[in-house]
Amino acid sequence: MKITRRSALLSTAAAAALPASARAQKASDTLRIQFTDAVPNVDMYFNSQRTGLILAHQAWDMLVHRDPATFEIKPSVATEWKFTDNTTLDLKIREGVKFHDGSTLSADDVAYTINMAANPESKVATPSNYAWIDKAEKTGDFAVSIKMKRPTPAALEYLAMVTPIHPKAYREKVGPEGFSAKPVGAGPYKIVKNDQGKEVVFERFEDYWAGSPKGKPAIKTLHVRFVPDLATEVTELLAQKTDWIWNINPDQRDNINKVPFLQAVRQESMRIGYLSIDAAGRSGADNPLTKLKVRQAIWHAVNRQEFADKLVGGGSRVPPAPCFPSQFGCDADAAVKYDYDPKKAKELLAEAGFPNGFEIEMVSYVQPTSWGAAIQNYLAAVGIKARITQLQVAPAIQKAQKGEAPLYMGSWGSYSINDVSAILPVMFGAGALDNYSKDPELEKLVAEGGATADKAVRSKAYSAAVKIATEKAYWLPINTYVNTYAFSKALDFKTFPDELPRFYLAKWK
Repeated sequence: MKITRRSALLSTAAAAALPASARAQKASDTLRIQFTDAVPNVDMYFNSQRTGLILAHQAWDMLVHRDPATFEIKPSVATEWKFTDNTTLDLKIREGVKFHDGSTLSADDVAYTINMAANPESKVATPSNYAWIDKAEKTGDFAVSIKMKRPTPAALEYLAMVTPIHPKAYREKVGPEGFSAKPVGAGPYKIVKNDQGKEVVFERFEDYWAGSPKGKPAIKTLHVRFVPDLATEVTELLAQKTDWIWNINPDQRDNINKVPFLQAVRQESMRIGYLSIDAAGRSGADNPLTKLKVRQAIWHAVNRQEFADKLVGGGSRVPPAPCFPSQFGCDADAAVKYDYDPKKAKELLAEAGFPNGFEIEMVSYVQPTSWGAAIQNYLAAVGIKARITQLQVAPAIQKAQKGEAPLYMGSWGSYSINDVSAILPVMFGAGALDNYSKDPELEKLVAEGGATADKAVRSKAYSAAVKIATEKAYWLPINTYVNTYAFSKALDFKTFPDELPRFYLAKWK
């Protein structure tokens, strides 16, 4: 099957003819940013979207900081830490850190936040990120002890990436909904306007603590807007109505780089594009996807290498296992291999009782939509007629979690945590909201891999889990993401492999 590339939305000549009055907002010291996936709740604990994580890291600080270039864990809100035993982590909290409302961050805030995140009644968006935590205890005005349910080697990574600290007094006063509407953090930027799902405005926090590894932002204001689609983003970038966008069509990069005032760059991330297959029959007991040979047919039907090379490009890879290759426990050798083989796919469908194929729904939020169309075409070539339901990110996630998506094309970035404990429990764990496999043996192995600090034991359990997940063709990893960033040449902006744009490090040239 040949894949054709889309042309750029606007020609370079048209862009060059735009009025000189349309300029990047360098003069007003405002960086205008656009995303297509509207975040319904900017409290990171209650959304699982990458954009929510990005916004959180601008306005909140975590206990520790992970260096974006080296992945080294450095002090942040916590100045010191020590594992006193296999399941206890003691931390010393930095004195003098201010929240955006002027209150002082203390051990009370840290213990409150961690206990809220670990409490099942809080119903956080990604429970597996905090399932390792038993409780946090205040051991002094600026000292906290975190008790773990089990040894957790990646504990500091979770504390660095997905555990923003909230002000206890303010959040208790306004409640979760009030906090979502008017959030308060202790990060380099404070949120001064939050029109949920439409726009968020950040201003530099002048009382941000000195010596932070994030540093004090050079740009005063970030104006984030959510727009409906990539076409709008690119059009507004060319019209100089925004200064920064990302995840544009790769084939638009060259044309954007021809525009005198713009630049486009690419960077592989830890995000994986995937297809969830409803083996558990959550979308209907008579679902053809409950049959192993049907799922194996789908794996053989999709030309993942062509997809990665031609559609994604930029060095995109086909993950052999259901995880990112660098993550601890992501054993490619344990994964069952499926070559691209449409003939084999048709034979398997016939053996499963579907010689003429069948019709099925495929829910997706993935942009560009040509990616979903490519998967649709691969399936159609072997007789599977997939009707695409294209939704915004949040509605698509909700539909999948309710078990209403027989096929679900999405992506997962593991919150950029370099350990399979950030992906396997989400996709195959017993508590996963959109677990499409419901395989007790697989769930047990995933739990075993996360229940010890012994690397050998962890590796053995995770390798066995990878083998089962691929052998039974539950969850098809398609490609690694290569983000394409496009932004004003007036902006000094650096990309990182953890898929976390750091606007607090950006500056005007």
